[in-house]
Amino acid sequence: MNEPLPILLVEDNPADVELTLRAFKRRKLANAITVARDGEEALDYMHRRGQFLQGAPLPGLILLDLRLPRVDGLDVLREIKSHPVYRNIPVVVLTTSAEDRDIKTSYELGAASYIVKPVEFEKFLEVVERIDLYWILTNVPYPAPERRG
Repeated sequence: MNEPLPILLVEDNPADVELTLRAFKRRKLANAITVARDGEEALDYMHRRGQFLQGAPLPGLILLDLRLPRVDGLDVLREIKSHPVYRNIPVVVLTTSAEDRDIKTSYELGAASYIVKPVEFEKFLEVVERIDLYWILTNVPYPAPERRG
C-alpha cells in the first residue's frame, strides 16, 4: 500500500489551523500535514526556500486560504498553477470569503474546489470529512514526477 500523500495547509489564523488539525485528527487522517502560515511560506514550501530549504515532500493536496498576509492566496494559487510540478496538485480553497469575485477568480486560476469555512466545529468537521472522503480516499491523484537521483 502506498504511503498517504502529505497535505499542505496554507492558513494564517492560528485558531483555524488548530480547528483544521483537530478535525483531521478526529477523522484519524493518516496524511502528514504541513502548515504554511502565510502566502510567502507557501511559496517557500513550493520553491524549497527558507525553512523548507532541505526539501519538502510533494503534497497530494493543498488547502489554501485566500486572506493571507505577505502574499495573497490568489497570488499563491496563480503561482502554484504556473509551476511545472505543482500545477497538477489539486488546490482546495478553504476560506471565509463567499464573494463571487473570489470564487470566480479561484476557479479561473485552476482551483479544484472552493469551500467557504463554516464557523461551528461540527459543521467544519463535516467539511473535513468530505475533503477526506473525496480528495484523500476517492480521488486518483495525478502521477508524481519521477525523482532523479
